[in-house]
Amino acid sequence: MADGVDDDGPDELGPDDEVGPDDGATDDDDLARMMLAGARGTSRTSRRRPGQRGRRADVPGRNRGGYSGPGPDPARDPQRIGALLPGYVADLGWEAPMADARVFAQWPTLVGADVAAHCEPQSLRDGELRITAESTAWATQLRLLAGTLLARLVAELGPDVVRRLVISGPTAPSWKHGPRSLRNGRGPRDTYG
Repeated sequence: MADGVDDDGPDELGPDDEVGPDDGATDDDDLARMMLAGARGTSRTSRRRPGQRGRRADVPGRNRGGYSGPGPDPARDPQRIGALLPGYVADLGWEAPMADARVFAQWPTLVGADVAAHCEPQSLRDGELRITAESTAWATQLRLLAGTLLARLVAELGPDVVRRLVISGPTAPSWKHGPRSLRNGRGPRDTYG
């Protein structure tokens, strides 16, 4: 018995059997029987090599049948992103940009919720972190706490991320945009009239 069908049945045809019109079958039945007989003949002469038992050959390092088995297989099974991400970050050299981004993304946890409620980081370039306070009183308070804040940031982020703090109070709107603006420019007045 192969494929759940008994090959020795009386109503089945072999690959060499012919069906004639006197069998009482219609043309569609004849065609179906001929196709079935051809398919069975083809399946009997499969392309398996002698000694090959399953669909895949046994490969060293794999379990029989080519499957990884019930346990975790780090080479073939999907992995959690948390386990793979540190390796990719290190391979691509993203440690410094990730640490810089942590300053802005995790500001309340780095300096504390009370301090973060009254100030925010503005920029981080070459180890210099610029912080803007909401009032001049808070700017003075942050200047007094600068050593403690810097030590906390160094402990959390490492010694190369933040090396200096520049604390400023609230300022009036500035028309200076970016590091390459003109010092003696007239500002918005040069567009009038």
